[in-house]
Amino acid sequence: MKLLFYALFLLIIVSTCKSSTLEDTCRSFAAGHPSIGYDYCIKTFQADEASAAATDARALAAIAARIAEAKANATAARVAALSALEKDARRRGRLDVCAEVYSDAVDQLGQAAEEIAGGADADAAALLQDAMTQLSAALDAPGTCEDAFGEADDTSPLAAEDAEFKKLATVALAVAASLTPPPPSALRPRISD
Repeated sequence: MKLLFYALFLLIIVSTCKSSTLEDTCRSFAAGHPSIGYDYCIKTFQADEASAAATDARALAAIAARIAEAKANATAARVAALSALEKDARRRGRLDVCAEVYSDAVDQLGQAAEEIAGGADADAAALLQDAMTQLSAALDAPGTCEDAFGEADDTSPLAAEDAEFKKLATVALAVAASLTPPPPSALRPRISD
């Protein structure tokens, strides 16, 4: 009976630690991105089973990049379907812009997820910087897609997808950015006694 009690206690502690990592990460995210918020961050991670096993922000950043990659893939598929049905060549051209930027975003997010996940070795800082560059580039996709339609005074058929992808990519970039140490100038000098 005591063994069962200790096993249950240990399970509760481990579960609380994992939950705390996710909650702490989303609290930190929400503080910097109140328009997206804590609830959206939690909901995003809860949609992926791997989040339950994440024990640190690095794992969550890689998961967030994969979630955004899946959304970019889905948006690229929607663009292809719309383009196949589009009769107007100019509108199809605008959809081609969206297809290109979302195709690039899929590649960028996949690379970022790999770099974040592989960042436990000596090159961790360089890999993380590369990942953040890829995440930042992917975050440009929805704006570029919307601009293609806006410049032509055309209503974008992808406005909802672009808005959702932007939020997901913002979560991924913000969580990855939380892994970087503050710049040296932000560190306080040590004062010895």
